[in-house]
Amino acid sequence: MIVWRDIFLGVIAVATLLTAAGQIAIIVAAGRMARRLDEAVTQFERDVKPLFGHLNAIGRDASRAAALAAAQVERADELFSEIASRVDDTLSTVHASIRRPAQEGRALLRAFGAAMQAIRELRRNGHARRRRGEDEDALFI
Repeated sequence: MIVWRDIFLGVIAVATLLTAAGQIAIIVAAGRMARRLDEAVTQFERDVKPLFGHLNAIGRDASRAAALAAAQVERADELFSEIASRVDDTLSTVHASIRRPAQEGRALLRAFGAAMQAIRELRRNGHARRRRGEDEDALFI
């Protein structure tokens, strides 16, 4: 029985040796994979770093352009407000300058109309007196 025990002990030793060799192979492969992954990450960082720099520059430029556009819009708003105010003032002035002469002209037309009415009244009264006088003369005997 000693023989079988030595055989099984040898088989156990060989299996332990193979397991150890497999673990060492896995550790070496994991080390290689870690090194490759580290190189890939380093390469990715080198490739992406300028991209982030460009993105930051683009963001700064876009922010500056937006600020300039906002300033231009504010200036345009002030300009249009000023123009609207001046147009309103001009229209008020034009309205006032037209309104006074129009009122005076209307007053003159009313005065002229009243004078014409007075002249008509005087003519009617004069014709009526003459007729009355002629009618009375015919009755006078």
